[in-house]
Amino acid sequence: MPMSEGIGVTNLRLKYPGNEAPLLFQGISLSVMPGEKVLLLGPSGCGKSTLLQVLSGIVPDIIEIPLKADKLVTPSRWGYVFQDPDAQFCMPYVDEEIAFVLENRQIPREEMPERIAHYLSLVGLQLEDAHTLINQLSQGMKQRLAIASVLALEPEVLFLDEPTALLDEEGTGLVWETIRSISADKTLVIVEHKIGGILDLIDRLIVISPEGEILADGSPQVVFDRYKKQLADYGIWYPGVWNELNMGRVVRSKSAAEANPEDENRQPIMSFRDFTGLRGGQIKTSVDNLSVYPGDWIAIIGANGAGKSSLLLAIMRLIPTKGSCWIDGVKGSKIEQLAERVGFVFQNPEFQFVTNSVEEELLYSLPEAEGGKDAQQAALEEMLRQYDLLALRKRHPFQLSMGQKRRLSVASAMVRSPRILLLDEPTFGLDARGTMRMLEQLERLRAGGTVIVMVTHDEEIVQRCATRVWRVEAGCVTEQSATFAAHTEEGAPMVCK
Repeated sequence: MPMSEGIGVTNLRLKYPGNEAPLLFQGISLSVMPGEKVLLLGPSGCGKSTLLQVLSGIVPDIIEIPLKADKLVTPSRWGYVFQDPDAQFCMPYVDEEIAFVLENRQIPREEMPERIAHYLSLVGLQLEDAHTLINQLSQGMKQRLAIASVLALEPEVLFLDEPTALLDEEGTGLVWETIRSISADKTLVIVEHKIGGILDLIDRLIVISPEGEILADGSPQVVFDRYKKQLADYGIWYPGVWNELNMGRVVRSKSAAEANPEDENRQPIMSFRDFTGLRGGQIKTSVDNLSVYPGDWIAIIGANGAGKSSLLLAIMRLIPTKGSCWIDGVKGSKIEQLAERVGFVFQNPEFQFVTNSVEEELLYSLPEAEGGKDAQQAALEEMLRQYDLLALRKRHPFQLSMGQKRRLSVASAMVRSPRILLLDEPTFGLDARGTMRMLEQLERLRAGGTVIVMVTHDEEIVQRCATRVWRVEAGCVTEQSATFAAHTEEGAPMVCK
Protein backbone atom coordinates (compact mmCIF):
# COMPACT_ATOMS: atom_id res chain seq x y z
CA MET A 1 0.00 0.00 0.00
CA PRO A 2 1.27 3.49 -0.76
CA MET A 3 2.03 5.69 2.20
CA SER A 4 -0.77 7.95 3.36
CA GLU A 5 1.26 11.14 3.62
CA GLY A 6 3.47 12.89 1.11
CA ILE A 7 6.92 14.31 1.73
CA GLY A 8 8.19 17.84 1.31
CA VAL A 9 9.84 20.94 2.64
CA THR A 10 8.68 24.54 3.00
CA ASN A 11 10.95 27.60 2.88
CA LEU A 12 14.23 25.66 3.06
CA ARG A 13 17.41 27.61 3.77
CA LEU A 14 20.67 25.69 3.91
CA LYS A 15 24.40 26.36 3.81
CA TYR A 16 27.52 24.29 4.22
CA PRO A 17 29.69 25.01 7.28
CA GLY A 18 32.28 27.74 6.81
CA ASN A 19 32.03 31.50 6.78
CA GLU A 20 32.70 31.80 3.04
CA ALA A 21 30.14 29.17 2.02
CA PRO A 22 27.08 30.77 0.39
CA LEU A 23 23.50 29.74 1.00
CA LEU A 24 22.71 26.69 -1.12
CA PHE A 25 18.95 27.17 -0.89
CA GLN A 26 17.22 30.45 -0.13
CA GLY A 27 13.61 29.57 0.60
CA ILE A 28 12.89 26.62 -1.68
CA SER A 29 9.56 24.81 -1.20
CA LEU A 30 8.25 21.61 -2.77
CA SER A 31 6.12 18.60 -1.94
CA VAL A 32 5.83 15.12 -3.42
CA MET A 33 2.58 13.21 -3.17
CA PRO A 34 2.35 9.45 -2.47
CA GLY A 35 3.07 7.42 -5.58
CA GLU A 36 4.50 10.32 -7.60
CA LYS A 37 7.53 9.75 -9.81
CA VAL A 38 9.63 12.95 -9.71
CA LEU A 39 12.85 13.78 -11.55
CA LEU A 40 15.09 16.59 -10.28
CA LEU A 41 17.20 18.26 -12.98
CA GLY A 42 19.75 21.03 -12.66
CA PRO A 43 23.36 22.00 -13.35
CA SER A 44 26.21 20.50 -11.34
CA GLY A 45 26.52 22.12 -7.92
CA CYS A 46 22.97 23.49 -7.72
CA GLY A 47 22.13 21.24 -4.76
CA LYS A 48 20.12 18.38 -6.27
CA SER A 49 21.82 15.67 -4.22
CA THR A 50 21.64 17.75 -1.05
CA LEU A 51 17.92 18.38 -1.61
CA LEU A 52 17.42 14.64 -2.03
CA GLN A 53 19.16 14.08 1.31
CA VAL A 54 17.01 16.71 3.00
CA LEU A 55 13.78 15.12 1.72
CA SER A 56 14.92 11.73 2.99
CA GLY A 57 16.01 13.06 6.40
CA ILE A 58 19.69 12.14 5.93
CA VAL A 59 20.30 15.87 6.29
CA PRO A 60 20.31 16.96 9.07
CA ASP A 61 19.56 13.75 11.06
CA ILE A 62 22.66 11.82 9.93
CA ILE A 63 24.75 14.44 8.11
CA GLU A 64 24.73 17.58 10.22
CA ILE A 65 24.43 20.54 7.88
CA PRO A 66 22.88 23.78 9.21
CA LEU A 67 19.41 24.28 7.77
CA LYS A 68 16.17 26.03 8.55
CA ALA A 69 12.71 25.20 7.23
CA ASP A 70 9.20 26.18 8.18
CA LYS A 71 8.15 22.55 7.67
CA LEU A 72 9.93 19.32 6.76
CA VAL A 73 8.08 16.04 6.23
CA THR A 74 10.22 12.95 5.64
CA PRO A 75 9.12 9.33 5.00
CA SER A 76 9.18 6.52 7.55
CA ARG A 77 10.07 3.68 5.13
CA TRP A 78 12.56 4.71 2.51
CA GLY A 79 15.69 3.66 0.65
CA TYR A 80 18.48 5.80 -0.76
CA VAL A 81 20.94 4.99 -3.56
CA PHE A 82 23.99 7.28 -3.47
CA GLN A 83 26.05 8.57 -6.40
CA ASP A 84 29.06 6.75 -4.95
CA PRO A 85 28.11 3.15 -4.06
CA ASP A 86 31.08 2.77 -1.70
CA ALA A 87 29.46 5.39 0.53
CA GLN A 88 26.64 3.08 1.58
CA PHE A 89 28.16 -0.37 2.08
CA CYS A 90 28.29 -1.71 5.64
CA MET A 91 29.67 -5.22 5.09
CA PRO A 92 32.71 -6.63 3.22
CA TYR A 93 30.90 -9.32 1.18
CA VAL A 94 28.08 -9.11 -1.37
CA ASP A 95 25.74 -11.60 0.32
CA GLU A 96 26.44 -10.11 3.76
CA GLU A 97 25.48 -6.63 2.52
CA ILE A 98 21.99 -7.78 1.61
CA ALA A 99 21.78 -10.11 4.62
CA PHE A 100 22.47 -7.09 6.85
CA VAL A 101 19.33 -5.44 5.47
CA LEU A 102 17.27 -8.61 5.83
CA GLU A 103 18.40 -9.05 9.44
CA ASN A 104 17.18 -5.55 10.23
CA ARG A 105 13.84 -6.54 8.69
CA GLN A 106 13.85 -9.66 10.92
CA ILE A 107 13.69 -12.04 7.96
CA PRO A 108 14.28 -15.67 9.11
CA ARG A 109 17.82 -16.86 8.34
CA GLU A 110 16.63 -19.88 6.35
CA GLU A 111 14.85 -17.55 3.90
CA MET A 112 17.87 -15.32 3.28
CA PRO A 113 19.75 -17.25 0.56
CA GLU A 114 16.71 -17.27 -1.71
CA ARG A 115 15.96 -13.60 -1.06
CA ILE A 116 19.59 -12.58 -1.59
CA ALA A 117 19.58 -14.36 -4.95
CA HIS A 118 16.26 -12.68 -5.82
CA TYR A 119 17.48 -9.12 -5.18
CA LEU A 120 20.76 -9.73 -7.01
CA SER A 121 18.84 -11.08 -10.01
CA LEU A 122 16.58 -8.02 -10.03
CA VAL A 123 19.55 -5.81 -10.86
CA GLY A 124 21.33 -8.33 -13.09
CA LEU A 125 24.31 -8.84 -10.77
CA GLN A 126 25.45 -12.32 -11.80
CA LEU A 127 28.19 -13.79 -9.63
CA GLU A 128 29.52 -17.33 -9.43
CA ASP A 129 29.55 -16.95 -5.66
CA ALA A 130 27.51 -14.33 -3.80
CA HIS A 131 30.08 -14.53 -1.00
CA THR A 132 32.41 -12.27 -3.01
CA LEU A 133 34.37 -9.35 -1.59
CA ILE A 134 32.71 -6.08 -2.56
CA ASN A 135 36.07 -4.40 -3.12
CA GLN A 136 36.75 -6.89 -5.93
CA LEU A 137 33.74 -5.65 -7.91
CA SER A 138 33.89 -3.00 -10.61
CA GLN A 139 32.25 0.34 -9.79
CA GLY A 140 29.32 -0.53 -12.05
CA MET A 141 28.82 -3.86 -10.27
CA LYS A 142 29.00 -2.06 -6.93
CA GLN A 143 26.25 0.28 -8.12
CA ARG A 144 24.01 -2.69 -8.92
CA LEU A 145 24.68 -4.13 -5.46
CA ALA A 146 23.81 -0.80 -3.84
CA ILE A 147 20.47 -0.78 -5.66
CA ALA A 148 19.82 -4.42 -4.73
CA SER A 149 20.45 -3.73 -1.04
CA VAL A 150 18.04 -0.79 -1.11
CA LEU A 151 15.35 -2.86 -2.84
CA ALA A 152 15.77 -5.40 -0.03
CA LEU A 153 14.39 -2.74 2.34
CA GLU A 154 11.04 -2.91 0.46
CA PRO A 155 10.77 0.88 0.87
CA GLU A 156 7.70 3.04 0.27
CA VAL A 157 9.87 5.88 -1.05
CA LEU A 158 12.98 5.47 -3.19
CA PHE A 159 15.55 8.27 -3.44
CA LEU A 160 17.86 7.63 -6.39
CA ASP A 161 20.94 9.80 -6.88
CA GLU A 162 22.23 9.02 -10.39
CA PRO A 163 21.81 5.26 -9.87
CA THR A 164 22.94 4.31 -13.40
CA ALA A 165 25.81 6.75 -13.90
CA LEU A 166 28.46 4.01 -13.77
CA LEU A 167 26.49 1.36 -15.65
CA ASP A 168 26.79 0.25 -19.26
CA GLU A 169 23.82 0.54 -21.61
CA GLU A 170 22.54 -2.95 -20.83
CA GLY A 171 22.90 -2.44 -17.09
CA THR A 172 21.18 0.94 -17.26
CA GLY A 173 18.21 -0.53 -19.10
CA LEU A 174 18.00 -3.41 -16.64
CA VAL A 175 18.03 -1.12 -13.60
CA TRP A 176 15.26 1.12 -14.94
CA GLU A 177 13.25 -1.94 -15.98
CA THR A 178 13.62 -3.18 -12.41
CA ILE A 179 12.56 0.17 -10.95
CA ARG A 180 9.50 0.20 -13.21
CA SER A 181 8.51 -3.29 -12.15
CA ILE A 182 8.64 -2.58 -8.41
CA SER A 183 7.57 1.06 -8.23
CA ALA A 184 3.87 1.07 -9.13
CA ASP A 185 2.86 1.86 -5.53
CA LYS A 186 6.09 3.61 -4.54
CA THR A 187 7.14 7.23 -4.52
CA LEU A 188 10.27 7.92 -6.57
CA VAL A 189 12.46 11.01 -6.28
CA ILE A 190 15.31 10.79 -8.77
CA VAL A 191 18.40 12.80 -9.63
CA GLU A 192 19.75 11.66 -12.99
CA HIS A 193 21.66 13.07 -15.95
CA LYS A 194 21.03 10.09 -18.27
CA ILE A 195 17.36 10.91 -18.78
CA GLY A 196 16.67 9.22 -22.10
CA GLY A 197 15.59 5.91 -20.61
CA ILE A 198 13.33 7.15 -17.83
CA LEU A 199 11.14 9.98 -19.13
CA ASP A 200 8.24 7.59 -19.72
CA LEU A 201 8.43 6.68 -16.02
CA ILE A 202 8.32 10.28 -14.79
CA ASP A 203 5.10 12.09 -13.78
CA ARG A 204 6.75 15.35 -12.84
CA LEU A 205 9.94 17.24 -13.61
CA ILE A 206 11.41 19.82 -11.22
CA VAL A 207 14.27 21.97 -12.53
CA ILE A 208 16.64 23.63 -10.04
CA SER A 209 18.49 26.77 -11.17
CA PRO A 210 22.19 27.42 -10.43
CA GLU A 211 21.02 29.72 -7.62
CA GLY A 212 19.18 26.88 -5.89
CA GLU A 213 15.69 28.03 -6.83
CA ILE A 214 12.92 26.14 -8.61
CA LEU A 215 13.01 27.18 -12.26
CA ALA A 216 10.24 24.89 -13.51
CA ASP A 217 7.80 22.31 -12.14
CA GLY A 218 5.46 20.29 -14.34
CA SER A 219 5.15 17.36 -16.71
CA PRO A 220 8.35 16.56 -18.66
CA GLN A 221 6.85 17.52 -22.00
CA VAL A 222 5.57 20.87 -20.76
CA VAL A 223 8.87 21.73 -19.05
CA PHE A 224 10.99 20.79 -22.07
CA ASP A 225 8.71 22.77 -24.40
CA ARG A 226 8.50 25.93 -22.29
CA TYR A 227 11.97 26.10 -20.76
CA LYS A 228 14.31 24.74 -23.42
CA LYS A 229 16.22 28.02 -23.73
CA GLN A 230 16.82 28.22 -19.99
CA LEU A 231 17.85 24.57 -19.88
CA ALA A 232 20.36 25.22 -22.67
CA ASP A 233 21.62 28.41 -21.01
CA TYR A 234 22.20 26.59 -17.71
CA GLY A 235 23.74 23.54 -19.42
CA ILE A 236 21.08 21.11 -18.17
CA TRP A 237 20.53 17.83 -19.99
CA TYR A 238 17.37 17.59 -22.11
CA PRO A 239 16.34 15.40 -25.08
CA GLY A 240 18.30 16.31 -28.20
CA VAL A 241 20.89 18.38 -26.33
CA TRP A 242 23.84 16.78 -28.16
CA ASN A 243 22.57 18.01 -31.49
CA GLU A 244 21.25 21.38 -30.35
CA LEU A 245 23.73 22.62 -27.76
CA ASN A 246 26.45 24.76 -29.33
CA MET A 247 28.92 25.74 -26.63
CA GLY A 248 32.31 26.78 -27.96
CA ARG A 249 32.52 24.49 -30.97
CA VAL A 250 35.94 22.95 -31.48
CA VAL A 251 37.68 22.71 -34.84
CA ARG A 252 39.37 19.35 -35.25
CA SER A 253 42.26 19.45 -37.66
CA LYS A 254 45.30 17.24 -37.85
CA SER A 255 47.70 18.49 -35.19
CA ALA A 256 51.36 19.09 -35.77
CA ALA A 257 52.16 16.29 -33.32
CA GLU A 258 49.80 13.86 -34.98
CA ALA A 259 51.33 11.26 -37.27
CA ASN A 260 49.77 10.05 -40.50
CA PRO A 261 48.18 6.65 -39.74
CA GLU A 262 49.65 5.31 -43.00
CA ASP A 263 53.20 6.50 -42.20
CA GLU A 264 55.28 3.38 -41.57
CA ASN A 265 57.94 5.47 -39.81
CA ARG A 266 55.66 6.96 -37.18
CA GLN A 267 56.73 6.30 -33.60
CA PRO A 268 54.32 5.14 -30.87
CA ILE A 269 54.16 6.90 -27.54
CA MET A 270 52.85 3.77 -25.81
CA SER A 271 52.98 0.11 -26.87
CA PHE A 272 51.90 -3.20 -25.32
CA ARG A 273 53.34 -6.70 -25.65
CA ASP A 274 51.74 -9.59 -23.72
CA PHE A 275 50.71 -7.07 -21.05
CA THR A 276 48.36 -8.20 -18.27
CA GLY A 277 46.98 -6.70 -15.09
CA LEU A 278 46.16 -8.92 -12.11
CA ARG A 279 43.90 -8.66 -9.08
CA GLY A 280 43.94 -11.32 -6.41
CA GLY A 281 46.37 -13.27 -8.56
CA GLN A 282 43.81 -13.49 -11.38
CA ILE A 283 44.20 -11.86 -14.80
CA LYS A 284 41.70 -8.97 -15.02
CA THR A 285 42.92 -7.33 -18.22
CA SER A 286 45.12 -8.40 -21.11
CA VAL A 287 46.40 -6.46 -24.13
CA ASP A 288 48.92 -7.55 -26.76
CA ASN A 289 50.50 -5.95 -29.81
CA LEU A 290 48.68 -2.61 -29.65
CA SER A 291 50.36 0.78 -29.97
CA VAL A 292 49.24 4.32 -29.22
CA TYR A 293 50.37 7.38 -31.17
CA PRO A 294 50.44 11.16 -30.51
CA GLY A 295 47.04 12.68 -31.28
CA ASP A 296 45.08 9.49 -30.55
CA TRP A 297 41.81 9.71 -28.65
CA ILE A 298 41.08 6.12 -27.62
CA ALA A 299 37.65 5.26 -26.23
CA ILE A 300 37.66 2.09 -24.13
CA ILE A 301 34.25 0.43 -24.10
CA GLY A 302 32.77 -2.79 -22.74
CA ALA A 303 30.35 -4.19 -20.19
CA ASN A 304 30.64 -3.51 -16.46
CA GLY A 305 33.27 -5.78 -14.94
CA ALA A 306 34.93 -6.52 -18.29
CA GLY A 307 38.28 -5.07 -17.17
CA LYS A 308 38.25 -1.49 -18.51
CA SER A 309 39.26 0.20 -15.25
CA SER A 310 41.76 -2.58 -14.57
CA LEU A 311 43.51 -1.72 -17.84
CA LEU A 312 44.09 1.88 -16.72
CA LEU A 313 45.20 0.76 -13.27
CA ALA A 314 47.63 -1.70 -14.86
CA ILE A 315 49.12 1.00 -17.13
CA MET A 316 49.73 3.11 -14.01
CA ARG A 317 51.15 0.06 -12.15
CA LEU A 318 48.53 0.47 -9.44
CA ILE A 319 47.84 -3.27 -9.69
CA PRO A 320 50.40 -6.06 -10.32
CA THR A 321 51.33 -6.54 -13.98
CA LYS A 322 53.17 -8.91 -16.27
CA GLY A 323 54.55 -8.33 -19.75
CA SER A 324 55.59 -5.06 -21.34
CA CYS A 325 54.04 -1.61 -21.53
CA TRP A 326 56.49 0.85 -23.07
CA ILE A 327 55.85 4.58 -22.58
CA ASP A 328 57.97 7.13 -24.43
CA GLY A 329 60.46 4.37 -25.20
CA VAL A 330 60.84 3.48 -21.52
CA LYS A 331 59.65 0.25 -19.95
CA GLY A 332 58.50 1.79 -16.68
CA SER A 333 57.76 -0.49 -13.76
CA LYS A 334 56.95 1.95 -10.97
CA ILE A 335 54.33 4.67 -10.65
CA GLU A 336 57.07 7.20 -9.84
CA GLN A 337 58.55 6.61 -13.29
CA LEU A 338 55.20 7.31 -14.94
CA ALA A 339 54.03 10.40 -13.04
CA GLU A 340 55.85 12.90 -15.25
CA ARG A 341 54.53 11.37 -18.48
CA VAL A 342 51.08 10.05 -17.57
CA GLY A 343 48.14 11.78 -15.89
CA PHE A 344 45.47 9.58 -14.31
CA VAL A 345 41.87 10.38 -13.38
CA PHE A 346 40.21 7.78 -11.16
CA GLN A 347 36.61 6.71 -11.62
CA ASN A 348 36.04 7.90 -8.05
CA PRO A 349 37.57 11.41 -7.94
CA GLU A 350 37.91 11.33 -4.15
CA PHE A 351 40.70 8.75 -4.50
CA GLN A 352 42.92 11.53 -5.90
CA PHE A 353 42.44 14.28 -3.33
CA VAL A 354 45.21 14.85 -0.76
CA THR A 355 44.68 18.44 0.46
CA ASN A 356 42.04 20.56 2.17
CA SER A 357 41.01 23.00 -0.56
CA VAL A 358 40.54 23.17 -4.30
CA GLU A 359 43.43 25.56 -4.88
CA GLU A 360 45.75 23.56 -2.60
CA GLU A 361 44.89 20.45 -4.61
CA LEU A 362 46.08 22.12 -7.81
CA LEU A 363 49.13 23.69 -6.20
CA TYR A 364 50.18 20.32 -4.78
CA SER A 365 51.05 19.05 -8.25
CA LEU A 366 51.68 22.36 -10.03
CA PRO A 367 55.38 22.65 -10.91
CA GLU A 368 57.13 25.92 -10.12
CA ALA A 369 57.37 27.65 -13.48
CA GLU A 370 60.04 30.03 -14.72
CA GLY A 371 59.33 33.31 -13.04
CA GLY A 372 58.93 31.79 -9.59
CA LYS A 373 55.89 32.14 -7.35
CA ASP A 374 54.22 34.80 -9.50
CA ALA A 375 54.26 32.54 -12.55
CA GLN A 376 53.02 29.61 -10.48
CA GLN A 377 50.16 31.71 -9.12
CA ALA A 378 49.24 32.83 -12.63
CA ALA A 379 49.19 29.19 -13.76
CA LEU A 380 46.92 28.34 -10.81
CA GLU A 381 44.48 31.12 -11.68
CA GLU A 382 44.35 29.90 -15.30
CA MET A 383 43.61 26.31 -14.21
CA LEU A 384 40.86 27.49 -11.87
CA ARG A 385 39.35 29.51 -14.69
CA GLN A 386 39.61 26.80 -17.33
CA TYR A 387 37.84 24.24 -15.17
CA ASP A 388 35.25 26.64 -13.72
CA LEU A 389 36.58 26.33 -10.16
CA LEU A 390 37.29 29.97 -9.27
CA ALA A 391 34.27 30.34 -6.99
CA LEU A 392 35.14 27.06 -5.27
CA ARG A 393 38.85 27.66 -4.65
CA LYS A 394 38.59 27.68 -0.82
CA ARG A 395 36.13 24.76 -0.64
CA HIS A 396 37.28 21.39 0.68
CA PRO A 397 37.29 18.88 -2.21
CA PHE A 398 34.95 16.53 -0.32
CA GLN A 399 32.38 19.35 -0.03
CA LEU A 400 32.02 19.65 -3.80
CA SER A 401 29.25 18.13 -5.86
CA MET A 402 30.17 15.05 -7.91
CA GLY A 403 30.42 17.14 -11.07
CA GLN A 404 32.67 19.68 -9.35
CA LYS A 405 34.85 16.89 -7.93
CA ARG A 406 35.15 15.47 -11.42
CA ARG A 407 36.33 18.81 -12.85
CA LEU A 408 38.89 19.14 -10.06
CA SER A 409 40.19 15.60 -10.58
CA VAL A 410 40.77 16.24 -14.28
CA ALA A 411 42.37 19.63 -13.61
CA SER A 412 44.75 18.17 -11.00
CA ALA A 413 45.77 15.44 -13.46
CA MET A 414 46.55 18.05 -16.10
CA VAL A 415 48.70 20.50 -14.13
CA ARG A 416 51.96 18.89 -15.30
CA SER A 417 50.83 18.68 -18.94
CA PRO A 418 51.38 14.91 -19.27
CA ARG A 419 51.88 13.38 -22.70
CA ILE A 420 49.28 10.70 -21.94
CA LEU A 421 46.03 11.24 -20.05
CA LEU A 422 44.12 8.23 -18.71
CA LEU A 423 40.51 8.99 -17.72
CA ASP A 424 38.04 6.58 -16.13
CA GLU A 425 34.47 7.76 -16.80
CA PRO A 426 35.46 11.46 -16.60
CA THR A 427 32.01 12.81 -17.51
CA PHE A 428 30.15 10.88 -14.79
CA GLY A 429 28.17 13.39 -12.70
CA LEU A 430 28.64 16.30 -15.11
CA ASP A 431 25.83 18.42 -16.49
CA ALA A 432 25.63 19.16 -20.21
CA ARG A 433 27.72 22.33 -19.98
CA GLY A 434 30.40 20.61 -17.91
CA THR A 435 30.51 17.66 -20.29
CA MET A 436 30.87 19.85 -23.38
CA ARG A 437 33.53 22.04 -21.78
CA MET A 438 35.54 19.03 -20.66
CA LEU A 439 35.38 17.40 -24.08
CA GLU A 440 36.47 20.66 -25.70
CA GLN A 441 39.41 20.96 -23.30
CA LEU A 442 40.41 17.37 -24.00
CA GLU A 443 40.20 17.96 -27.75
CA ARG A 444 42.51 20.95 -27.46
CA LEU A 445 44.97 18.77 -25.56
CA ARG A 446 44.67 16.04 -28.19
CA ALA A 447 45.30 18.55 -30.96
CA GLY A 448 48.49 19.54 -29.13
CA GLY A 449 49.71 15.95 -29.17
CA THR A 450 48.43 14.64 -25.81
CA VAL A 451 47.09 11.11 -26.01
CA ILE A 452 43.60 10.72 -24.55
CA VAL A 453 42.68 7.23 -23.28
CA MET A 454 39.14 7.31 -21.90
CA VAL A 455 36.92 4.64 -20.40
CA THR A 456 33.33 5.59 -21.17
CA HIS A 457 29.84 4.14 -21.46
CA ASP A 458 28.60 7.22 -23.33
CA GLU A 459 27.99 6.32 -26.98
CA GLU A 460 27.74 10.00 -27.90
CA ILE A 461 31.32 10.57 -26.76
CA VAL A 462 32.51 7.48 -28.62
CA GLN A 463 30.71 8.59 -31.79
CA ARG A 464 31.80 12.23 -31.66
CA CYS A 465 35.25 12.24 -30.12
CA ALA A 466 37.18 8.98 -30.43
CA THR A 467 39.75 8.46 -33.16
CA ARG A 468 40.10 4.82 -32.12
CA VAL A 469 37.97 2.38 -30.12
CA TRP A 470 39.21 -0.45 -27.91
CA ARG A 471 36.66 -3.01 -26.73
CA VAL A 472 37.24 -5.02 -23.55
CA GLU A 473 35.50 -8.39 -23.22
CA ALA A 474 36.29 -10.75 -20.34
CA GLY A 475 39.51 -8.80 -19.79
CA CYS A 476 40.73 -9.11 -23.38
CA VAL A 477 41.43 -5.80 -25.15
CA THR A 478 40.93 -5.65 -28.91
CA GLU A 479 40.70 -2.79 -31.39
CA GLN A 480 37.55 -2.23 -33.38
CA SER A 481 36.80 0.20 -36.17
CA ALA A 482 36.39 3.78 -34.99
CA THR A 483 32.83 5.00 -35.29
CA PHE A 484 33.77 7.97 -37.42
CA ALA A 485 36.64 9.18 -39.59
CA ALA A 486 39.19 10.51 -37.15
CA HIS A 487 40.65 13.13 -39.45
CA THR A 488 38.07 15.37 -41.01
CA GLU A 489 38.87 18.08 -43.51
CA GLU A 490 40.76 20.91 -41.92
CA GLY A 491 38.46 23.62 -40.66
CA ALA A 492 35.38 21.40 -40.20
CA PRO A 493 33.49 22.81 -37.16
CA MET A 494 32.43 20.38 -34.48
CA VAL A 495 32.19 19.75 -30.77
CA CYS A 496 35.00 17.18 -30.60
CA LYS A 497 33.83 15.64 -33.85
